[in-house]
Amino acid sequence: MYNQGLFRDWVPKLVQLLLILVFTIVIVPVNGVYVGNVSYMVGSTGIQTEYFVWANYAGVIGMGAAMPIILRMKFRFKIRDKVTFIFILIGILSYVNGTTDRPYLMVANSLIIGYLKMIILLEFIIPIMMMISPEGNRGKFYSVFYPFSIITSQIAGYVLTMLAYDHNWEYVHMVAAAICLGLALIAWIFMHDKYFGFKMPLHYIDWISILIFVAMFMFGAYVLAFGKQQDWIHSPSIINATIASFVSLIILVIRQYTLKRPYLSFKIFRRNNVIHGLIMLLFTGMFLATGSIQSIFTVGILGYDPVVNASLNLLMIPGIVAAGVYMAYWFRQGRGLKMFIFLGFAAMLAYSMIMYFSMTFEFNFERWILPMFLKGFGMGALFIAVWYYTLDKLDMNQMMAGAGLVLVWRTFFSVAIFSALFSWLQYQFQIESIGNLAIYMDGNSISYNQVMGNMKAIQLNAILAANKRLLGYVCIAGVGVLMYILAYHFGVDRHHTFRLMKLTVDKRKHNTHMRRRKQLQQIEDAAGAVI
Repeated sequence: MYNQGLFRDWVPKLVQLLLILVFTIVIVPVNGVYVGNVSYMVGSTGIQTEYFVWANYAGVIGMGAAMPIILRMKFRFKIRDKVTFIFILIGILSYVNGTTDRPYLMVANSLIIGYLKMIILLEFIIPIMMMISPEGNRGKFYSVFYPFSIITSQIAGYVLTMLAYDHNWEYVHMVAAAICLGLALIAWIFMHDKYFGFKMPLHYIDWISILIFVAMFMFGAYVLAFGKQQDWIHSPSIINATIASFVSLIILVIRQYTLKRPYLSFKIFRRNNVIHGLIMLLFTGMFLATGSIQSIFTVGILGYDPVVNASLNLLMIPGIVAAGVYMAYWFRQGRGLKMFIFLGFAAMLAYSMIMYFSMTFEFNFERWILPMFLKGFGMGALFIAVWYYTLDKLDMNQMMAGAGLVLVWRTFFSVAIFSALFSWLQYQFQIESIGNLAIYMDGNSISYNQVMGNMKAIQLNAILAANKRLLGYVCIAGVGVLMYILAYHFGVDRHHTFRLMKLTVDKRKHNTHMRRRKQLQQIEDAAGAVI
């Protein structure tokens, strides 16, 4: 009646492994909107860029909303039926996103795709975890799975951008829909039709809390996506969305403390490692948000097309692999996480410093190798180590109940808030830079035609100056982050350490004293014998 595997008994083990890899490689990068194709989508549909940014955030929010109920969904339905049905739904929604020109429909579809994607992803994460770490070592599993998932996303993003460049952005969604429907057919043929374990009822799920959770973050995503475009607090829409987000948060918290079976658990936020882990994830989002500055530089200054711009992400792969290999070695040695997290932030700081000194018009493609390697290493190290530390020493129920909030915090909120801040600051600094450059335009010495001929150069120099100033602030903040990492104890009891050091010193003094007494006794014995 129960079968904790995925496939039928007649499927060979090697074929099972191949199918797991194929399913995982497809489901990890699938999304409602693909970031590398946004420029094509904007040019084709005339829809504002902010809607696609909002849709991208919605996919992450959907994944976070599914986390607390993911185990209950796994136990409730048969594996074959669930995987087949979800792949069919994702294929249909991908087709709709590739044929519609309604932005709100794209946002809603992206939210649903993220929700379904997280449910089905767990089916393949569990067997992968058992293969990588049968003893249940999370550090060993993270060292392999996170680099694999990040690299898969980067390669898929590049391939999909090339497809959009060679054909059109609609073609990408058609291909994604066809692949999902094909995998649905494969799942129906090869997967077994049995339950994973005993059936768990769904009527214990508080669907109202899920809707409040989604509403809270979707309102917040709207604020962060449209804030610059609508001039923040000067826009009634931004003010209303902000108020709605805070009200939803209050209602969600009150509801969780009044339910017998809450949807979320806020008890994990009493733990010291969770609080500091969220702080470090916020710092990680600050460095990852510098990707918007990099895109302004590559597209606006260097003139890269979307394909070349996407290929830069492939240069991070060696760094990501190095982070995974080094982290596996680090866990095998039984070392603490402090210095490894320090190395991750140091690599991101080094990337920001190199980009600070690289804000020039002359920058060939080979010079991207080192900074992108450092960025890849820092991303891989921080995704592995900080996530491991944040959820360390939590049981399965606590982890699944709080991981949704942590996932949304890491992948959406921390990156989105700094991306919105950097976008607004870059615009303000650019205006200020143009004003500073304008003082050299004297109408008595420079003609009108000369000024008009140099407007493009003035604009580009203003962009470089704004980017450099913004990266300088990031570097200064990065130094503060490194000091914070060095000062934080990472769960090591300093008083215990000092007591251990004192006991060690006392023991050494006692041993030295005993040796001296023994030597004196031997000398006395020898002297007595001579006498």
